[in-house]
Amino acid sequence: MEKFQITKEGYQKLRSDINNLKNVERPKIIAQISTARELGDLRENAEYHSAKDRQGFIEAHIADLEEKMNRAEVIDVSKLSGSKVKFGATVTLENLDNSRKVKYKIVSEFEANIDEGLISSISPVARALIDKEAGEEVEINAPVGIINYEILKVDFI
Repeated sequence: MEKFQITKEGYQKLRSDINNLKNVERPKIIAQISTARELGDLRENAEYHSAKDRQGFIEAHIADLEEKMNRAEVIDVSKLSGSKVKFGATVTLENLDNSRKVKYKIVSEFEANIDEGLISSISPVARALIDKEAGEEVEINAPVGIINYEILKVDFI
């Protein structure tokens, strides 16, 4: 099993998701199965089969998240420093074509959420930024074409 890096916040969310599935969703589905059993013949009981399918999904999801938790290498970003972009860095970029500025934090695949400015460490953007420093220019091959950025700032916050 290959380890992967995850931020402290991402690990806490992972733990919270598992806790919710085990202590909220699992008991809820068990109650639904029990109620569906009372409806009669299980062979033709759509509510029962639906609840059993949902139970299978929840149990598989718990197993998947627990497996991720076991492989996680938790990184406390507040203890990182340096001038080079690496996992956990928050990078401020300027698009050299239109002067638009963007800010991304490089996180695990599990935590990535572009709407929140969180990009996966295995994304094309993050891979292009890793090991670069403020002042350097990077060329990123995006679905819309090649985009040229200048790294304005590298923070670990």
